[in-house]
Amino acid sequence: MAEYFTRFGAGFKLGRRILSACSLGRSPVHVSPAAHRFYSIDHPSFGLLFDIDGVLVRGRTPIPAAKQCFRTLVDRNGKYKVPVVFVTNAGNCVRQTKAEQLSHLLEVEVSPDQVMLSHSPLRIFSQFHDKCVLVSGQGPVLEVAHNLGFQNVITIDMLREAYPLLDVVDHHRRPKNSVPQTKDLPPIEAVILFGEPIRWETNLQLIVDVLLTNGKPGNALTSFSYPHIPVLACNMDLLWMAEAKNPRFGHGMFLVCLESIYKKITGCELKYEALIGKPSVVTYNYAELLIRKQAESLGWNAPVERLYAIGDNPMADIYGANLYNRYLKASHHVRDQMQAQGGGHPRLDIAEEAGPDLTVGDSYSEDRLPEGCSSILVCTGVYNRDQEDLPQDPQQTVTEQRIFHGHRDFRFDPCLTQPSFVVQDVREAVELVFQQEGCLLD
Repeated sequence: MAEYFTRFGAGFKLGRRILSACSLGRSPVHVSPAAHRFYSIDHPSFGLLFDIDGVLVRGRTPIPAAKQCFRTLVDRNGKYKVPVVFVTNAGNCVRQTKAEQLSHLLEVEVSPDQVMLSHSPLRIFSQFHDKCVLVSGQGPVLEVAHNLGFQNVITIDMLREAYPLLDVVDHHRRPKNSVPQTKDLPPIEAVILFGEPIRWETNLQLIVDVLLTNGKPGNALTSFSYPHIPVLACNMDLLWMAEAKNPRFGHGMFLVCLESIYKKITGCELKYEALIGKPSVVTYNYAELLIRKQAESLGWNAPVERLYAIGDNPMADIYGANLYNRYLKASHHVRDQMQAQGGGHPRLDIAEEAGPDLTVGDSYSEDRLPEGCSSILVCTGVYNRDQEDLPQDPQQTVTEQRIFHGHRDFRFDPCLTQPSFVVQDVREAVELVFQQEGCLLD
């Protein structure tokens, strides 16, 4: 897929603030599937983006509607009827592992090429691949980093072993008796945050040490360097839904802690080189490339014209899909203007049309982008229709207690939390999409 990644360019930067125009100021459509389904059209031209937690599974338990709907999404030979990509903010494994888990849970074949984890877009951040990076998370973080292209990787455990006097919150983990010798490590040039770690106090302490010492945590802090070395964070979810009756802390909560600690110590804001994962546009751009590859594998010659993103979290899935839809509309508007007037630079014109911080790569894709991306909210995860109804006024947020649960660097636009459709579960979502497209599902 390397030839497809050039559309982003090495200079791709994630827009950390979103557009202010309230172009989605419409009430969501609450839908129950009709009893009769439309008949098939000759050539479908849409793709499906599925969130996983809260949509297909809760923890390790599959949601019953998920198995039912995926039985209808494949033919008798197990071939998908339309391009399908799984877009999750999870990141504690490699794509192969997640694909095997989904294949087992959904009882259909899922390829690693259909799976997009929160850290998957880091493959295109090649400017960091040869730097010495510190990675934080849980699971096989070293394998994940190498799989993404990072060649010189230090884990939190490796850092802790090299400098055993740094991690002293847990008295049982403090060095006993004599002071152990330290090991020399190369200066750390960037910090990569894959997901929430297990020992938050250890990771918070060591990451802050690295940032304060300009990548040399074994040195005494003699002068404060700001801005700090680059930080790239994956998965901004404040909360996520597992088997418990209420949402659990996500990596976004860890980021809140890290940002607060850094500012309390230095008086300065923690800065991110990139924020990756839903709701960022770079994540949906990458997902669209995977959809395109899936369409090719199905033998489709025509481009995918419409995307449908199905999720349970208004601040991640719905917000991200609507933000990407806005980006697509701005892209098409700029292209239409360029064709009418001639000249201009697509990347610069889109930045002007969509907003100063929403940028695209230098090698702006000449391929046809989808017309739009519709968002479908299900009620089996973070959002629960019985506990929280969507406000009719788009100026209100749909998040719990009307509080913004998005990341600090995203300027909140309440319009982007309004889904195109609201359904009970993923089966109803898929049936709705096929009805919208006039396609036969069974």
